Amino acid sequence: MRKRGRPPVLDDGKRREVLAILSVGCSQAVAAQYVGCAPTTIQNTAERDSKFAVELNRAKCNAELGLVQNIRNAAKKEQYWRAAAWALERNFPEKYARHGPDVITVDHIGMLLAKFSEIVMQESSERSRAKICRRMQQLAQSLGIDLNKVVRDDPNP
Repeated sequence: MRKRGRPPVLDDGKRREVLAILSVGCSQAVAAQYVGCAPTTIQNTAERDSKFAVELNRAKCNAELGLVQNIRNAAKKEQYWRAAAWALERNFPEKYARHGPDVITVDHIGMLLAKFSEIVMQESSERSRAKICRRMQQLAQSLGIDLNKVVRDDPNP
């Protein structure tokens, strides 16, 4: 018995082409343009077909792995030290990425919050300090900051 409705835009051949294009590092938009569909068609097909969704994810991961491996191989050669620097900047931005003068890091926010807490504690009544302190701790925690550690590590007490 024949299926009713419109044939799928992404037949098996187009799906293989999409996966091949993604696996070399192109975007989903490029893959869609190549096979003659909208990028949302690829996403909608993946949502309806879990096997295709897994293959789509694997193709994207393989592209990323290949590019990272190329960077790692280049970084092994001393004359290509920039590849290692690039990888460090992107994988560990909090430590290695360049920060302009107008960039505020989480550490900066933690120090600011700790100093602000000190000021509020000194200037508020003893009755409200516990409540303020608890709320400051909650705020810091929501930002992933340990205020106790920030205060201990502060070079300018």
